[in-house]
Amino acid sequence: MIPRMDLDPDVCYRAIQTRDARFDGRLFVAVKTTGIYCRPVCPARTPLRQNVTFHASAASAQEAGYRACLRCRPETSPQLGAWNGASNTVSRALALIEAGALDSSSEDGGGVETLAERVGVGGRQLRRLFLQHLGATPVGVAQTRRVLLAKQLIHETDLPMGEVALAAGFGSVRRFNETFQQLYDRPPADLRRRKAPAIPHAAAPAGEAIALTLRYRPPYDWDGMLAFLALRAIPGVEAVSDNVYRRVIALDGAAGTIAVTPIGGDRLSVAVRFPKPSALPRILARVRGVFDLSADPIGIAEVLSRDPDLARMVALRPGLRVPGAWDGFELAVRAILGQQITVVQARKLAGDLTAAHGEPLAEPWAEPGLTHAFPSAQRLTAADLSGLKMPGARIRCLSAMAGAIADDPNLLAANADLPTMVARLRALPGIGEWTAQYIAMRQLREPDAFPAADVALMRALADADGNRPTADQLLKRAEAWRPWRAYAALHLWASLADEGAPPMRKVKRAA
Repeated sequence: MIPRMDLDPDVCYRAIQTRDARFDGRLFVAVKTTGIYCRPVCPARTPLRQNVTFHASAASAQEAGYRACLRCRPETSPQLGAWNGASNTVSRALALIEAGALDSSSEDGGGVETLAERVGVGGRQLRRLFLQHLGATPVGVAQTRRVLLAKQLIHETDLPMGEVALAAGFGSVRRFNETFQQLYDRPPADLRRRKAPAIPHAAAPAGEAIALTLRYRPPYDWDGMLAFLALRAIPGVEAVSDNVYRRVIALDGAAGTIAVTPIGGDRLSVAVRFPKPSALPRILARVRGVFDLSADPIGIAEVLSRDPDLARMVALRPGLRVPGAWDGFELAVRAILGQQITVVQARKLAGDLTAAHGEPLAEPWAEPGLTHAFPSAQRLTAADLSGLKMPGARIRCLSAMAGAIADDPNLLAANADLPTMVARLRALPGIGEWTAQYIAMRQLREPDAFPAADVALMRALADADGNRPTADQLLKRAEAWRPWRAYAALHLWASLADEGAPPMRKVKRAA
């Protein structure tokens, strides 16, 4: 496994000579004689060694003056997690950029100062870290993200160019056209004339759906992911059937739906029906988080398999991912509802809460089985929750969480390190260590979050006589699993179900 920035030129050149898919997403090769940058799996003739340079990110190659290849389409390469060789600060900043933190900022870098403040550093320090780890500035990364998404929309959809510009995050069609002319020496419409045959996508109602593919690095345990989400699917908000995950999504006061299903062995199809095309970049970013598409399963398996017990579990479920959350508040509510009850009971409570206080999905966005958006923090703050069948202390905890999120919408954003975020969450009424670590795993996308006090985790590592480790013993053993303790937790939970134990009881705490 190569680090993201320490790119050994000899290793990289061998990778492009053999078109080694293991390097796809880890490096990009720029060809001096053509001015084009490619993925290592590009089918074009391998360039001479003296004519190439290697970059750890598409943004680095683009900032160096190269344009994306029209054959291998770098915009479709897997997006591996920034924590593979990068600093935690860069990781958090990249997540915020992907969520649209710089989409409305000016090119003068004013938005970078705000971004830097959110991750706890100065603007100059953030630029230095980006150049060190990614070879590009934050503004360069944001622009590359917009350009590559626009290029994918041109290739994979029939959207008018004006809608492509808006959906990709460009402030104007003029800026969109100028950028493509500068980067590709041709207008964007010329790329559409070259587009490949249509790719099959998840079934979605005719009309408004925008269908795109998102790549990941195989293997991927789709059955495990779907089982996890199906078990927790909130009635009216989520539905799982026929190998497709569907849910209601809400952003900026609007609501729509997504449908996600695998196609081939390294892609997910995402069909988005949403009234605001400009929200598409953030929707896709959240989908990547929910399905953990940035994970490097081979690298994670290498670390976890050093433990004999985990080695067996990893071999049984290669490509197991940590399911993310669509919305931090929704996950926090589900975690609170799930305290001391089974997953099925918590799911029913969440359904009752949604039916009573969720926003009905208006036509034409409603679909069979998808009827409501999960209630927002603002709605629950003003709601009477006394009708919920749960202890009064938990209702007060729920109201306190809703109030906290309503006052600070960024409370559950990944803008600090794991210990700081856990401490911040534990300061909220009714949030203990387990709930805080669980939220960190699924919402903050912290690969090292680990709810050591979980009874199911201890049970999964019981010896032949049934003796279980204590929480302290489990935490000590988990040191060897860093920085992938969250994935270890998923393997341990999954192992209980694999052994034939009733999943409702075995993963009782994983709300």
